[in-house]
Amino acid sequence: MIAISAPVLGALEEKLVVDVLRSGRLVQGPMVERFEDAVRETVGTHHAVAVENGTSALIASLLALGIGPGDEVITSAFTFVATLNAILHVGATPRFLDVGDDFNLDPSQLGSAIGPATRAVVPVHLFGCPADMATVEATVKERGIPIVEDAAQALGASCLGRPVGSFGVGCFSFYATKNVTTGEGGVVTTDDDGIAATLRVLRDQGQRARYDYERPGFNFRMTELQAALGVAQMTRLPHISKARRENAGMLSERLCGIEGLELPREPAGRHHVFHQYTVRVTPAARASRDELLRHLRARGIDACVYYPRPVFDYECFRRDPRIGSPATPKTCRVAREVLCLPIHPQLTEEDLCRIVDAVREELG
Repeated sequence: MIAISAPVLGALEEKLVVDVLRSGRLVQGPMVERFEDAVRETVGTHHAVAVENGTSALIASLLALGIGPGDEVITSAFTFVATLNAILHVGATPRFLDVGDDFNLDPSQLGSAIGPATRAVVPVHLFGCPADMATVEATVKERGIPIVEDAAQALGASCLGRPVGSFGVGCFSFYATKNVTTGEGGVVTTDDDGIAATLRVLRDQGQRARYDYERPGFNFRMTELQAALGVAQMTRLPHISKARRENAGMLSERLCGIEGLELPREPAGRHHVFHQYTVRVTPAARASRDELLRHLRARGIDACVYYPRPVFDYECFRRDPRIGSPATPKTCRVAREVLCLPIHPQLTEEDLCRIVDAVREELG
């Protein structure tokens, strides 16, 4: 089976994990600081605050901005559920925008969506493709509305040469399938000293110093073992991003021209890091998306659907009066058509040829 994802791990990860075990310091120590420094330097912000996963990064960021009940947060209708869960868990009300051709929120809808209760905008850099942050930033800046970037899938991506995670408060995930991984892990990036200080209090049970509690907090601390993986992984980020982009280029070159198959594109001025290589199987194709998926898996290729519905379109969310009745027709259409093909750096040229041949077998 050609896996949909495969982490790149080696001797450096092993060495740093062993170093942590021998040190006896297992939580929130010097290895976490090294990891934070590596992420901060990559994103170009003044601060990077490590937490135990990407969902916690989103929750802590919204809380650090003072967002809670009665506040509205605008985000994309097409995203992983963590984006929505974070908004709901702080007590805020989500407002959903439909997506553009890049699978990210359509910024042309943003101005009209902002209302008197809007307290943040959460653009999602889905699949490693940056949202149109120039337009998002210009729309919210004069209104003083903060940006919380859901950059969980996009470390190393950029918009007009500026790294994602530097346009506001950036939230990254280092889950096992991400381009670089700590197994589970998250980081929040910011240039704001006050927000960074609040994040550090929130992640450590609300205390600034031992038993000096400032507010109710959480145990969002990252372990030294997670950070050891992260320190090693950050040295691999340039290679990993390059390999993913090269694999994407090869797939696009060999899959072009198939009727009804829309390939991912890199919008002008944006640097895509291809966390996923996401195609659309439109009604013009010879087979449906689900037929192609079954065919690929029968050929030993672990393609996946990310995501099968708009994020709010589940009974557990529909019961929540904060959800309302979002109108997102393009998201609904995209969710019926998207399919992610393997793109990770562990793929060989033979693997990529197998993927291409299998797609062409089914779609012509």
